[in-house]
Amino acid sequence: MNASIPAPIVETDVAVIGAGPVGLFTVFQCGMLGLSCTVIDALPDIGGQCTAVYPEKPIYDIPGFPRVEAASLIAALEQQAAPFAPLYLLGQQVVRVSGTVHTGFDLETEKGNKIKAKAIIIAAGAGAFGPNRPPLEGIESYEGTSVFYMVRRRDDFAGKRIVIAGGGDSAVDWALSLAPIAARVMVVHRRDNFRAAPESVMRMQAMADAGEIDLVVPYQLKALDGVGAHLRHVTVATMDGTEKVLEADVLLPFFGLAASLGPIADWGLAVDRHHIPVEPSTAATSVPGIYAVGDVATYPQKLKLILTGFAEVAQAAHAIYRQTHPGQDLHMEYSTTKGVPGLA
Repeated sequence: MNASIPAPIVETDVAVIGAGPVGLFTVFQCGMLGLSCTVIDALPDIGGQCTAVYPEKPIYDIPGFPRVEAASLIAALEQQAAPFAPLYLLGQQVVRVSGTVHTGFDLETEKGNKIKAKAIIIAAGAGAFGPNRPPLEGIESYEGTSVFYMVRRRDDFAGKRIVIAGGGDSAVDWALSLAPIAARVMVVHRRDNFRAAPESVMRMQAMADAGEIDLVVPYQLKALDGVGAHLRHVTVATMDGTEKVLEADVLLPFFGLAASLGPIADWGLAVDRHHIPVEPSTAATSVPGIYAVGDVATYPQKLKLILTGFAEVAQAAHAIYRQTHPGQDLHMEYSTTKGVPGLA
């Protein structure tokens, strides 16, 4: 038997935990200071909640963009980070961290990847998160083929009979978006009232009145039936036991994300109600050499905005430069005069 070859250790200046918008901007800010980054995220794609929850949702408070869809913002941030050649380790969590600011930090992911870093920036948004899976027997066998917890490419669902379960913005927004291209869209919700934006709910109701969407209310998911990994029927039921069988090719359960700090909670950091307290001027946590930015970071009067996270990243990057280059002066330079490596 051949012994397995251990994965090589990735050496980097900064290990970035989280590939959402703030994590991606971290690569740019660190790169402008000559610091390399390795980015780790539990989700299989970059973008965090912008990709997983609302890729087609417009955002209005990003400076310079009167309106930008979340997916477009992520694409632009990825392009902005590209000149600095970040390494992305996706679909995996960091499960172990050891070391100190003096010796450097050793990180290991659940897939066995090992990273040696001089500093860590936690940009984990609301924390490590995954979908709230409905308690349906055998649902795992359909996941990735007929059951999806996020929509990455709208066109993948063209011509499909789609059951959307949930009553929030994701359910309503995707019902509106997919109805024009799907064979049929059926929205299952346990009550008549939806928790989504009122204008969106009114649009969905108008489409239902016109026969363009089926509102299956008040029902909830009960069972799935299919052949192999391919779904054929979704059974729904009311609270009094009345059942209905819906012919379906796809189930999209939108019951939100289960967020927690995950393994980060065991790193010895000070934690306050699932958030990490930081020093606002540097984004430093209670552990020297580890920084936190974005929604996971907290301090008095913190504003949970993407643009706030962008500013925190700049503070953290400069703090890390001072940490990793002791005794060297850092002269502040603007990107307009310094330029970006590889760009004209």
